[in-house]
Amino acid sequence: MKYLGSYRTLYCFLYPLMHLFFPIRVTHSERLPDGPMVLCAPHSSMLDPIFLMMALSIRRFPRFMAKQELFSVPVVGAVLRRIGTIPVDRGSVRVATVRSALAVLKEGGILGIFPEGTRVQEEFAVSAKNGAIMLASRTGAPLLPVWLPRKKRLFRRVEIIIGEPYSLPQLRGSSEIYHSYAEELMRRIGLLKAEAATCI
Repeated sequence: MKYLGSYRTLYCFLYPLMHLFFPIRVTHSERLPDGPMVLCAPHSSMLDPIFLMMALSIRRFPRFMAKQELFSVPVVGAVLRRIGTIPVDRGSVRVATVRSALAVLKEGGILGIFPEGTRVQEEFAVSAKNGAIMLASRTGAPLLPVWLPRKKRLFRRVEIIIGEPYSLPQLRGSSEIYHSYAEELMRRIGLLKAEAATCI
């Protein structure tokens, strides 16, 4: 599979570093579905995609969506390209971006999206974007809510909670309909915070 070798090399490099500086505990990994999924989590740190990589383990290969400005950063951009990250222009929706994301799901892959669209330090500070809802609705791939704590501290355990996957109907209508489903997705992610508290 294209990108898989580079992804696994990166995973093996990052695994000991992440578990040294941010001990990770994943709860409810049995909820991970087989086949395609849209993986959705809150976003507060540039390390969040790496936390999700660790949560999925090396057996799963997610393709993340990331702002295109990162692809211009030396080294970072090269790594993102090697592992098949999909660039996103936050100023406009490009047809090529949507096609790439749809292709990942139609081929049975995992697509990682941060519905808030940017790093957010406080809950409910911004509204969720509609992209994850549109992609899940058009492909039939289930949404998988995942809780990541917004505040991570060096050498302190990071609790990652996998939620229950759920599917959407084929949506038609105005952007308000998509937005209501996007808000429901963030609500489900927020509910997982209570499970994280019981794991401490």
